[in-house]
Amino acid sequence: MSATIYLEGAARGPDSKDLQIRCREGFRKLLEKCDYKGRMPRLFACGSRDGAFDDFKIALAAKRASDYVAMWIDSEDPLADLEATWAHLTHRDKWMQPAGATDDQVLLMTTCMETLFAADHAALADHFGAKLQVSALPPLFQLENRERHDVQDRLFHATRHCTNPYAKGTRSFELLAKLTPSTLSGRLPSFARTRRILDQKL
Repeated sequence: MSATIYLEGAARGPDSKDLQIRCREGFRKLLEKCDYKGRMPRLFACGSRDGAFDDFKIALAAKRASDYVAMWIDSEDPLADLEATWAHLTHRDKWMQPAGATDDQVLLMTTCMETLFAADHAALADHFGAKLQVSALPPLFQLENRERHDVQDRLFHATRHCTNPYAKGTRSFELLAKLTPSTLSGRLPSFARTRRILDQKL
């Protein structure tokens, strides 16, 4: 049995190869902290959500029955039902559920990667230092119900005076590697779901 996860998060462009490496590294370190070292899935950075979906469909069609193939992407919007991932993607993105695909093959960052960061104040303080404005971060209560632009804007605002203000790309993947899984699981139901599924599949 093999496991492969297609990741959203490294935009294509002149620096895309370096960003893809950093994207995989950030997710790899986070998963190692989840105690998956020694049974890690293969990780592929695919750029956009559409890119991750396209790569997922190709891998799904070619996989063996025992293989686990998944994509880990932003939900973009809050979920009506945490477990009904394909219903969410069909409604929001007009993505048709491929034949043989199941809900547990869709791992979601709800509503975006920045939600993971906003959930872990200790990691933010360690990464950004004393000038982090914690009061500007979104409230932790029902964090996954907040619109992605609100979460992103608040993170930008909270770090604006830091020597290394938040930016998508290299800095986001560096921060991803510093997150504490138990903190994320306690505050983000979607991350707890991802860990539950990977505990079963890896």
